[in-house]
This record gives sequence, structure tokens and C-alpha cells, in this order.
Amino acid sequence: MATDLSRVRNIGVCAHIDAGKTTVTERILYYTGKNYKMGEVHEGTATMDFLQEEQERGITIQSAATTCPWEVDGVDYKINLIDTPGHVDFTIEVERSLRVLDGAVAVFDGKEGVEAQSETVWRQADRYGVPRLCFINKMDKLGANFEFSFNSIRQRLGANAIAVQIPIGHGDTFEGLIDLLLMKAYYFQSSDLGSTVEEREIPDSMKDMAELWRHELVEKAAELDDSLTEKYLTDEKTITTEELRAAIRKGTIALKCNPVFCGSALKYIGVQRVLNGVIHYLPNPTECPDVEGTDPRDKDERLTRPHTEAAPFSALVFKVVSDTHGDLTYIRVYSGKLQKGMRVLNPGNGKREIVSRIFEMNAKDRQALDEIGAGQIVAVVGLKNSYTGDTLCDPDSPIILERMTFPEPVISMSIEPNTADDKKKLGEALQTIRREDPSFRSNYNDETGETIISGMGELHLEIIKNKLVRDMKVGVKVGKPRVAYRETIVGVAKDVRGLFKKQTGGRGQYGDAVLTVSPITQAQAEAEELEMKDGVVFVDRIAGGVVPREFIPSIEYGARQAASAGVIGGYPVINVKVELVFGSYHDVDSSQVAFEQAGALAFRQACHQAGPALLEPIMKLVVTTPDEFFGNVSGDIASRRGHIVDSELRGPVRLITAEVPLSELFGYTTTLRSMTQGRATSTMEPAEYRLMPDRLKDEVLQLQK
Repeated sequence: MATDLSRVRNIGVCAHIDAGKTTVTERILYYTGKNYKMGEVHEGTATMDFLQEEQERGITIQSAATTCPWEVDGVDYKINLIDTPGHVDFTIEVERSLRVLDGAVAVFDGKEGVEAQSETVWRQADRYGVPRLCFINKMDKLGANFEFSFNSIRQRLGANAIAVQIPIGHGDTFEGLIDLLLMKAYYFQSSDLGSTVEEREIPDSMKDMAELWRHELVEKAAELDDSLTEKYLTDEKTITTEELRAAIRKGTIALKCNPVFCGSALKYIGVQRVLNGVIHYLPNPTECPDVEGTDPRDKDERLTRPHTEAAPFSALVFKVVSDTHGDLTYIRVYSGKLQKGMRVLNPGNGKREIVSRIFEMNAKDRQALDEIGAGQIVAVVGLKNSYTGDTLCDPDSPIILERMTFPEPVISMSIEPNTADDKKKLGEALQTIRREDPSFRSNYNDETGETIISGMGELHLEIIKNKLVRDMKVGVKVGKPRVAYRETIVGVAKDVRGLFKKQTGGRGQYGDAVLTVSPITQAQAEAEELEMKDGVVFVDRIAGGVVPREFIPSIEYGARQAASAGVIGGYPVINVKVELVFGSYHDVDSSQVAFEQAGALAFRQACHQAGPALLEPIMKLVVTTPDEFFGNVSGDIASRRGHIVDSELRGPVRLITAEVPLSELFGYTTTLRSMTQGRATSTMEPAEYRLMPDRLKDEVLQLQK
């Protein structure tokens, strides 16, 4: 089943919430023949939003994968497509999708241009080096402005945007588009859902404008290819469409430019041309750099795998979905082949797994396959110990591919089962959700008997609660959302001893560790080439064998356990450097457990001496409000201990960017609506942790008691 990889595209559709991603995806599925009926988000019938929660809210919560065919110039192509959420609470879904994609279509609202979450998604794509093309959607919307949106991509994202199309009309008058490479006008018939596309000459009223945009396109393309620069300087008319397309493709794959398309997914205009653009400009798997990883036997040795079926098998797990027939594990195959029933190795935990079945996915429908090769995205069944971010590889050629980074939760709430039967079910249900969603955490507090669940925002926790009650049939009561604070230290404590000594007749327990603690940031740890794990750096400075080597990991474990349990309020301690400087042992009484206790004792005492402090999560809040309410909104932000970082006027609307502590933002959306007669909207995302004022710190700690 060898597939010609030059005819495969692995792409995602991503954007700010409500820019129309899922509608674009629905049109793609319809035009590629995957769906015979067009689904609509506003009617709750979208194929990719197949969860009940998604259909009720009209938003995408989890990324869905599908495979669809597309033909360009008589050649058949295969597109593996992932539709991602736009809501910041589900940023993990975007993160893990971008990690395994070769290209992306970034969708923008034709009226709003670049919005807050568009910037977040764009930065995520930058981090993973994902080439992308832009689609300015909703050109039929009142107030849509192609030039404004196009310029916002250049200015706010710093992208080298190249328009390959311009719209014919906008708002109510939007009826088609002009292809600047072919210099032809295209009109789409809404009567047959845009399936019929009519090619015409450019209207006389738009010829001059099209020439201007075309000239800029040629100029930008010439900058991307040296051979075109010469032609451009002598006679730009001799440059062919193929040469322009090749130059833009080369620039897009090298992350030097982003072709910009336009249209209206809702009105069936322009989606087929975007699909052509995916084929023309985004890379196939072989055009991506060889995937890199490390040798599990020697972490310092870098390994690479080419995107060919001849290379040893390697794949990355990017999503786990709990299914009635066992977990469905989504993987991206980077090299080699995978056959049904094959044994593979998870080098991260050393476990061997059997892939019992392989499926090609179309949202919630699936088609069984016998084998699959490099460059493909599929779901497999049969894996027991492999989760998001894990590598699967050939047992004879192990490699660990780069993991994804998962954000820390910023909000938590308590959850209690209603009955003893629910209590048993709750444990299993939370484990299932944790496997599916790496940005979700849950832990049981022995002292209070509460289960605490943590996530990325109020909506995230609400969806999880509904999933427990509605889908998993677990009866639970939930407490109010709480902020996930962190603890840290503000000073240095040197040579603090933790001595654990017990004599109970017979063999005793003896452990002695002396620690120094000091503040350190992630950037400082990287500069000093130290590994920071869960916010704590541990450095062994023992000399002369005063503590035997076998007990040092126990001291580290004890210190880390104490850090995760907190020192003053039960919140995890972060940004701390722990140095083991001295200690002593007993020939008979010393044990692993004794040194764990000594490490924990020394850590807690040292933190108390170094001046413990509380950190609170600060959110980046972006409010879009009619200008007349600017005074009310900014005054309210100030009353919430927030400060405005940026304020930009866009016509009658003002965009306010502020930094506000999360603890002050519960129920903010409702307040904002009532303050602005329902005309303002807001989005927020975690920015960083900052020190909390002492007065408020004491209040929080009092509440804890």
C-alpha cells in the first residue's frame, strides 16, 4: 500500500474563536466528496463538532481528524485534515495538532482581522515551524474589509503576507474573487452550494486595482527567488504563473512568506481555491525536515529519521480518545511502515505494545486498514501504556521524538461523588479524562477528603463536569472554581539541615541532608544548563562521599515531594534551586526512606527561612468594546487590580489589552455584558505567574485554613 508522499498533505485549520474554522472544514468535506450533506455549526449539525457539548455551544472543543481526496489539474491528492478549537481553554488541542502537522490554514475574520487568539495560534505554529497560508473568511459580513485584515496580518503578526486573491465586493456586494496569478475572476453559484465555479474576465471597474495587487505579488515573489529577481528587473511581464507559484511555494515552506486567500465559507465562496492553495503551497511530508529525536540509551546523541517507508518505524502519539472498544490512539507516522498486529516499542517507558487495528478516520467514522506508511495520520487500537506526547518506534532502532509542551492549569475546583458507587466510578472517569486531556489534572486531598480538578479555564472545567455527569454517568457535586496559586521563595537559605532519626528497638532509621535553596527562573536554569522539572532544579554538590551515591536520588525525591505539597498553603513550590551540599549517614540505620524524609524536612525548613511567597496567575485579557464604553471597561479593569497594556481604536470599536489576576476575573463575561449593553466581547489566556501582594497573600492563606 505504498502511497506517493508527494501527493499527501497533513494540514490543520486553526484560528481565533468564531472566525469560521469549523464552517471552512465542513465546506472542505463537502467539496472533497466526504459529506453529501453540508453541516452547519449554527444548526448543531457540523460533522467535525460531533460531541453533544460542541453542538449545543456551537464551538469546537476537541480537534477532530479526517482524511479527504482532492484533485488539482487531473492529479489526485490525499489531505489529512485536523479541525482545531479556537477557544483558549482548549489551547492544548491546538498545541498537539500543530506538533504533528506539516502545514496549516490560518482563518481570519474579514471584519476583525487578527484577533487575540489568532496571535496565540500563530506563535504556536511559529514554535513548531509550521508553514501556513491565510484565509480571510467572512468577506460577506457587514463591515468586512480585505485590505484592513490583510494589513493586520502584516503588522500584528509580522508576517510576510502575499495576497494571491482579492475579493470582488465586500459585505452584501461580495460575489466572487480575482485570482492574481491567473488574472481571472471567479464567481460561485450559491444555488448549488458553490459547487459550480464560473471563470470570467476581470470586471473593468477592478482592472487597475487587480494590476496594483498583481504587481506587489510579483515583486514579493521575486524577492523569494534569485532567478526571478533578474527577470523582474528586466521585464516582469515574462514571469510565468508556474514560476510565481514555485517561488511562493518555496518561500512558504521555508517560512519566509504566507499566501493570503479570501472568501466566505458560509456563502460557499472561495473554499475550493483554498484547497488548491493547500496543494500548491503547503509541503508534502518529504519536503519537511527529517524528524529529530534522541537515543533512549544515550540522551546526548541526536538521531534523525527521513520521511520514507524504507527507514525504521517511528511515530508520535498526539491524542488519545476513550472509546467503547478501548482507547483510540491517534498517531502521526514519521518514518517506516506500520502493519496490523505489529509489535512496537514505547522507548519512554520501555514497554512493548501491540497495534491490533489501524483506522483511517473521518471525524467519528472510521475505515480499517492493514498497513500504513510514513507521512500518514491514523488512529490505532490496542495500545495500553502510550499517551499523548509518547513516541512509538521499531524495537530494534529506538528513538525518542521531541515531546510537546503542556501548559500548567490555572484554575481548580473541588468535586465530590454523590454516592459510594459514584466514588468508585469517579476515580476511573478522572483517569480516562487525564489520558485524553494532558492539560487536565486531578488529585485527592487526604486531609480534606476532597478531589480537586484543575484545568485551563472556567469553560474547560464546566465541560469536564458535564462530561462526567452526562457521558460517564457519574453523580457529582462541584465547589466554586478556585485559582491555582503557586508558592516560591524570595531569598536564599544556606546550609539548612534535615535530620531524620528514629530508634524503635532493632534497626533504626537515619538520614541527614543539608540543603541550600535559592530562587531561579526557567531562563536562568537554561542559561546555567540546569534541568528544571516541575519548577524545581536539583543540584548535587556532595564531595568526599559524605552521603553514599545511592541515597542522593532519595534526597531529591523527598525534596520534590515536599515541593509539590507546598510549604505555606499546600500549593506547589516553583522557581526554586535546591543544592545538596552536605549530609551524613549511618552504616546500619540509613535507608532510602530515611533520606527521603531528611530531604523533605530540610526543604521545608529551608523554604521557611528563605521567605516563602505566593504567586498568582495573571491573565492576558483582550476586550473588544464600542468606544463609548471605554471609560467603564477601563475603570472596571483597574478595580480588578489589572492594568491596561495596549489600547487600539479600530473604527468605532476599541481593542483593550490588559493584564489582570485570574482571581479577579470569575464571572467577568457577565459583568462585561451588562456594563456594555451586551455589545462587548472578551478573551483571556494565561500570561505568567507573579508575586502576590502580602495583604492578599494572607487573605488567601486564611481561607485555606
